[in-house]
Amino acid sequence: MTWTDLRPPATPDPALLHLFDDRVPRYTSYPTAPQFGPLVTATAYRRWLMELPDVPLSLYLHIPFCQQLCWYCGCATVVARRPGPVDAYRDLLRREIAMVADAVGRRQRVSHIHFGGGTPNILSAAQFEDLMAALQAAFDCDGAEVAVEIDPRVLADDFVAAFGRAGVARASIGVQDFAPAVQAAINRVQTIEQTRSAVERLRAAGVTGINLDLVYGLPHQTEAGIVESVEAALGLSPDRLALFGYAHVPWMRRHQQLVDEAALPDGPARWRQYRAAGDRIAEAGFRRIGLDHFARPYDTLTDALDAGRLHRNFQGYTADDAPILLGFGASAISQLPQGYVQNPAGVPAYGDILKAGRLATVRGIVMTDEDRLRGSIIERLMCDLVIDLEAICRDHDADWRRFAPELAALSRFENAGVLVRQGPILIVTEAGRVLLRSIAAAFDAYRTPDSRRHARAV
Repeated sequence: MTWTDLRPPATPDPALLHLFDDRVPRYTSYPTAPQFGPLVTATAYRRWLMELPDVPLSLYLHIPFCQQLCWYCGCATVVARRPGPVDAYRDLLRREIAMVADAVGRRQRVSHIHFGGGTPNILSAAQFEDLMAALQAAFDCDGAEVAVEIDPRVLADDFVAAFGRAGVARASIGVQDFAPAVQAAINRVQTIEQTRSAVERLRAAGVTGINLDLVYGLPHQTEAGIVESVEAALGLSPDRLALFGYAHVPWMRRHQQLVDEAALPDGPARWRQYRAAGDRIAEAGFRRIGLDHFARPYDTLTDALDAGRLHRNFQGYTADDAPILLGFGASAISQLPQGYVQNPAGVPAYGDILKAGRLATVRGIVMTDEDRLRGSIIERLMCDLVIDLEAICRDHDADWRRFAPELAALSRFENAGVLVRQGPILIVTEAGRVLLRSIAAAFDAYRTPDSRRHARAV
């Protein structure tokens, strides 16, 4: 029996309950964004861009606008009910793309383009095609996979047609939950008919990869209810499903104060929702991918998992092997060999910097060899659920025994039966999958007891 043969118990073991309240990062990067600081400036970013090796790039464009505020959302978004702000923002993105390409100094090859938000399809078809043209003029985008996050409630037919012309390969559609009471409680009313129409129109336009995003732990959500939502999602024949835990952080996202905390499920209830929904997705033939993704056996995510090439970045789990990510837009983060940089979260501040002729970087972090070692350990744990600590350390010219304090800290997970240690090899059992972030946090040298900025582990 391997760790992948194990299933989580029907009810959470009481010995695990104290682990549920850990507040830990999502580890879509290491070091994580709270560690970024103002010492990494636009000058540093320009120098890093000039020093880029000639390797494939991954590009991310952040579209921070939505037509309506969803109360559960943890993203950096702005409500825009008029086209003017969106059009002005498109112009800012074009300016930033040109400035970054100028600093790179060559038309570098791109393997992946991702439009995230917010609501990327709040753009008009012409705006979307204009941004694609700007990217193609600045970089070599031939053959790049293009993916876009979608709100089906505002998906116009001409935007779908633009997808077809641009060769968009993948669309991630936000669902969250189909239960009317849950939708009302998070201010996101979205019918199954709207979602089905979006899926059908996207496929007709040639978008062959369909991802659906579900969320557990929402107000008024029940175990039976989320399974019903899973059944409805499976009826749309997606290629991938994501099952995210709702991150309730009203001290960071003030609009989450509109969520009724009394209606939120507690830790054991969240566990049961996660288990019930995940088991139903797996029974439908999907493979479990990392913490919260599921993919068909033929999917590139599954291939990457089996080959040990699965990665985790700010968009979640990915098969994209590009070693460099360049982010464009307000709040966007870039990952380069030297470290991370981030743009200001506010659209006005982002625009003011670009209009002054400077790259929009306002903070970041220079990565050390220690960061790279610990980041590799964390990523492999989050992706593979098993690591050979000795092999990873050998690749970084380090001795695995130096992590004795971290291994000692993990004993609580061993005692709870969610982690197995065989010398330098760590294996997370299926029951421990939902606690991956907490297990990975043992290797986070920056983590402090003051962790209110992070969401609960389960």
